[in-house]
Amino acid sequence: MIRRRAAAKLPADRPKPMRRRGDAFSRALRWSFVVFVALGCVAGATAGWAWLLRPRPEIRLPESIAPLLRDRPAETIPSIGFTRITREAGIEFVHYNGARGEKLLPETMGSGCAFFDFNNDGHQDILLLTSCDWPWTPPPDRQKRTPKLYRNHGSGHFLDATAGSGLDVEMYAMGVAVGDYDNDGLVDVFVSGVGENRLFRNLGGGKFRDQTAAAGVAAKPNAWGTSCGFFDYDNDGRLDLFVCNYVGWSREIDRGQSFVLTGIGRAYGPPLLFEGAFSTLYHNEGNGRFRDVSKEAGIEVVNPATGKPMGKSLGVTFIDLDGDGFLDILVANDTVQNFVFHNRQDGTFEEIGTLTGIAFDSAGLARGAMGIDAADYRNDGSLAVAIGNFANEMTALYVSQGSPLLFADEAIACGIGPPSRLELKFGLVFFDYDLDGRLDVLTANGHLEEDIHKVQASQHYRQPARLFWNAGPRHPTEFVAVGPEHAGADLFQPIVGRGAAYADIDGDGDLDLLLTQNGGEPLLLRNEANGRAHFLRFKLVGTRSNRDAIGAWVVVDLGDQIVRRQVMPTRSYLSQVELPITIGLGQRRHVRSVAVRWPGGAEQAVTDYQLDRLTTVVERPEKTHGDR
Repeated sequence: MIRRRAAAKLPADRPKPMRRRGDAFSRALRWSFVVFVALGCVAGATAGWAWLLRPRPEIRLPESIAPLLRDRPAETIPSIGFTRITREAGIEFVHYNGARGEKLLPETMGSGCAFFDFNNDGHQDILLLTSCDWPWTPPPDRQKRTPKLYRNHGSGHFLDATAGSGLDVEMYAMGVAVGDYDNDGLVDVFVSGVGENRLFRNLGGGKFRDQTAAAGVAAKPNAWGTSCGFFDYDNDGRLDLFVCNYVGWSREIDRGQSFVLTGIGRAYGPPLLFEGAFSTLYHNEGNGRFRDVSKEAGIEVVNPATGKPMGKSLGVTFIDLDGDGFLDILVANDTVQNFVFHNRQDGTFEEIGTLTGIAFDSAGLARGAMGIDAADYRNDGSLAVAIGNFANEMTALYVSQGSPLLFADEAIACGIGPPSRLELKFGLVFFDYDLDGRLDVLTANGHLEEDIHKVQASQHYRQPARLFWNAGPRHPTEFVAVGPEHAGADLFQPIVGRGAAYADIDGDGDLDLLLTQNGGEPLLLRNEANGRAHFLRFKLVGTRSNRDAIGAWVVVDLGDQIVRRQVMPTRSYLSQVELPITIGLGQRRHVRSVAVRWPGGAEQAVTDYQLDRLTTVVERPEKTHGDR
């Protein structure tokens, strides 16, 4: 209509040939514009594809960042070495990832480990996971590749107890969770993996039975399970189960992406072009069975732009963020926002990661998150959430800001940020390696690509671990990077690090380390503190609560500060730490008080604790005047 009206106003005597040439010119101009736009779209799509497949850029720190570290003089860092004792301790194990040249994403992720006392002899045993050959690839030998169970003799020496244990099952295993889900006094084992999950019930006598089908926890079709953990989210005294799932993966999808790096060729691709996946929450029904309540509980987070699952979950831990007596869920996601599932106390959760400030970095961007842990590292009642991120991304340290559900990333100000930027971080734990009462931080590091150095000069496939000593609130940065001159060369041996866990393996009170490698030997590292500090150590036994007391807190009043430690084996990446709680006292020999806050909020005073020895605390079966 508009064009016709405009044409009617033209002079009647305008030569027709001129009109035809004008029309032809307009048509040519329009077609040129269309072609130009099309070429622009193609170029944009090509550039976008290249951007997605690019290697992570190197980030060079300007000189101006260096003063932010403000380290104390070197002599203030404690000189406590870690000695590698893997083979000396009887651990003969090599992780296998099934890689045969196809460059499939699961081959890069490694497997986890667990410290747990499977035979109740008071000594921390070890479970190491491994993957296997792909079903479409003939195995190179007849070797059976299964998890390995090692029994601790009590002095930090281990005996292979795998054969006939029931845990010697081949699967593409990744994550492990330990917990007494049936409250029979024996710690059970759940293993996640690519395409299948398995639940093993501890029968005693070093025997486990596969209860996966009977318990109702088999993986969904094409699921890829990663970190997992037992916790009691409704305080009914029975351990429920949370399983992270990574991405929607298959061999066909992976090979179809045709990931390539210049100078390398076919490469392991990032998760950007894989669809996300829903994690799974299983409610313990109390009869040996679990029920999948993921959707009704609010765990299935949908990407509003695509309608597809948003999560690409690799790490998980549980902590009561707001002190209401109910455990919340923290999930570390790779290249998409992290999740914070706030427990509504009615069996449902609300995802509030963005509202809390934990979802993104300080610039509002998602990072490549792997391992995760949470603790009160300042001993002042505030909580911190630490997350290990991809290469050229700092380790995150989200600290609560006066409100229990409001956090800010203080990694740079606290001294962890700049030194941690370069490495690709996987396993991450808070632990007190010098027993001074302050929680330190360790990360296990390693890249995905064996030839990454050809693409990025600053990156290496094998990378040393990072250890940060907690210097306390009086130090300008709180955390100080520790080097081989203070912790020994063995801890910083370059490896393809993945899982990280800790336990006191030899009964001397200090915490020893276990780091897993992708396609390599684990590192079992003995802490050489050698009794230089005093400690309290507690094993909690629930009666009204779950028997392992997962979610309980030990609270120690030192006089000038309050130390709080949570019973929580699920932390780090694909791994589990020991259940007993160790609280360092430094040179103190006395404390004002010790109390246990059981799941649900009941408090119990502990007066018969022993210095420098393990104390077992059993939950009172009935509420008393002192309980809340």
